[in-house]
Amino acid sequence: MLVKTYGSAVQGTNAVTITIETHIIRGDDFMLVGLPDNAVKESQERIRTALLVNGYKYPAGQIVINMAPADIKKEGAAYDLPLAIGLMAASEQINPAFISDYMMMGELSLDGTLQPIRGALPIALRAKEMGLKGFILPLQNAPEAAVVDGLDVYGMDNIRDVARFLNREQEVEPLHIDIAGIFNEQTKYDSDFANVLGQHNVKRALEVAAAGGHNILMVGPPGSGKSMMAKCLPSILPPLTLQEALETTKIHSVAGIKDVKLSLVTTRPFRSPHHTVTDVALVGGGQNAMPGEISLAHNGVLFLDELPEFKRSALEVMRQPLEDRKIVISRARISIEYPSTFMLVAAMNPCPCGHYNDPTHICTCTPSMIHRYLNRISGPLLDRIDIQVEITPVPTSALQSNQLSEPSEKIRERVVKARHIQQERFQDTPNVFSNAQMSSKMMRNYCRLDQDSLELLRTAVDKFGLSARAYDRILKVARTIADLANEEHILSTHIAEAISYRNLDRETWGG
Repeated sequence: MLVKTYGSAVQGTNAVTITIETHIIRGDDFMLVGLPDNAVKESQERIRTALLVNGYKYPAGQIVINMAPADIKKEGAAYDLPLAIGLMAASEQINPAFISDYMMMGELSLDGTLQPIRGALPIALRAKEMGLKGFILPLQNAPEAAVVDGLDVYGMDNIRDVARFLNREQEVEPLHIDIAGIFNEQTKYDSDFANVLGQHNVKRALEVAAAGGHNILMVGPPGSGKSMMAKCLPSILPPLTLQEALETTKIHSVAGIKDVKLSLVTTRPFRSPHHTVTDVALVGGGQNAMPGEISLAHNGVLFLDELPEFKRSALEVMRQPLEDRKIVISRARISIEYPSTFMLVAAMNPCPCGHYNDPTHICTCTPSMIHRYLNRISGPLLDRIDIQVEITPVPTSALQSNQLSEPSEKIRERVVKARHIQQERFQDTPNVFSNAQMSSKMMRNYCRLDQDSLELLRTAVDKFGLSARAYDRILKVARTIADLANEEHILSTHIAEAISYRNLDRETWGG
């Protein structure tokens, strides 16, 4: 008997249908074709043992299984379940009448237990696109897949449960998820600006960065609070929308790092790779292409502490994703695209010893040492960082104060209002959601300056030798500052504040 079951392969953050055709005839052989990798080929023994342990027969005869389309490589053990169900249906142990109504994925243990898989959400979305009735998968992955509206999701613990369900010997209720309730329960952050004492100018810069989606670099001595404030940044960003939550969850699901107990990623990601990270780990790729840190930070924050300590090659490969908001990984047979819309937050010392311009410590670095240290970061990368702010240590008097600072909730209210202004501004422009994403043409429409503002900006460009890209960054930041002030036009005070956020352009470090 020839039967068909449906599985799925994940490519990037999307899934494609894999049709598994199983046929049993007279003979004694096992043939699995359709470009399976070793993990898929090894499924025969896992399936054989799981069926026998649970009281089913492993079919005798010549078994031929085709996984189509044959030009897509099938990877991993998650195909165990549809392969096993196909064998059971072809050997008449399962009624084949219902198996074509469901997408099925799951890795089998030797006792028949279903183990969690990667990419449950994109596979569920693909099952819905196909018009299938439901999706059968391991119990642990069911909450993630159940966020897809219009698809019945059945979480199963054992292959025995799947067989009984398909034979209509056992009733199983599909899992339903209250998405609104999930958002209300899970949108909590561990860090809050209420616990950050002093540093009012830096918190203002971070508020501007959050309001406009701008990249920011904090330069200051060790212990000045750079890492602490970076960790607080997600708490003032606008809450994730459902669409953003789905996009973020898909990436984390594909990478296999999402907590399977949670249906959705409902808080903005915060990724902080160590400075020893490789190029591939940062931007994605590898033998089996996987999303890197810049994609795992999609819709959130990528924090690079000790920026000059990162390999220059790793930093340079980030330049294009910062502009395009995506990374394309090319292979001989396929190109995989991962989204990478993130806020880059970087921190660094002002010099190798960390105490240049520190009023409480003496810097031991020579000008040439400082120059070499700063030159580890290329000019083109610095140009892509809209805000560069200097941090000084917090005075002891501020540290001894019992008064809490302004909480993140209050700052977030101002950020959300500014973002609403930008949403209305860009409502007719697809894929542009914040001031940082404006094109040159859009800037001509929305960043017009009066004579005083224009003269101030020209003076700054001439005095500091700013590049054309830095000029654009100042305009975008000034537009955000005006939005925070609820001003329709950019004023000279907004330009002046935006210029003050180009510290590395304005200062002659080590001079």
